[in-house]
Amino acid sequence: MNVTAQEPSAEKLAKLRQALEDYAEGAVDNPLFDHEAEEIKAEVRARALRLLDERARSRHELCERLVKLEFAKPVIEDVLDDLASVGLINDELFASEWVRQRHARRGKSARALNQELIRKGISSSVRAQALEQIDDDDEEAMAWTLAVKKAKSIKHPPADRAERDKALRRIVGVLARRGFNEGMSLNLARRALEQRCEELGTSQE
Repeated sequence: MNVTAQEPSAEKLAKLRQALEDYAEGAVDNPLFDHEAEEIKAEVRARALRLLDERARSRHELCERLVKLEFAKPVIEDVLDDLASVGLINDELFASEWVRQRHARRGKSARALNQELIRKGISSSVRAQALEQIDDDDEEAMAWTLAVKKAKSIKHPPADRAERDKALRRIVGVLARRGFNEGMSLNLARRALEQRCEELGTSQE
């Protein structure tokens, strides 16, 4: 299984499985389980662990899913505190992996990734730290790669200005959908289109 921002690591899976085993055996000393409140927390905890076993989630995401399942919010918060205390919920790690994976594999810009993390309830300070992985050079290099890839889909040089503008809009659209800024997107799209037309044997002049 490939590890992605949506998938737990082997280490995390081992932790999760051990936690579930301890739960089934009623491990007295395991910090995940408070036996005084076990009766009301057990179902919430088991469901939370199953959700985390599916893929990595932020605390906010996990809370939302459990609320939708109609568990009591105070019990949910207690369970999430338990999971966070043993490292099974870690928004810093989650945000860092989310940015790294989705920038590299999906070509998302820092701006787009910031919006995604906002929707996942990640705090501004944690978002800022995670996004430090992407600098301006990274942004431009990724945008250029995407522009060139889209330009390769052009099989014939534009016959006139209208066709050229249509091709340019398509390249810009790919970058815009990934959150790259308009000015850079337009400049790179023009360069990529010109390069493609030169490969096809015609100039943009």
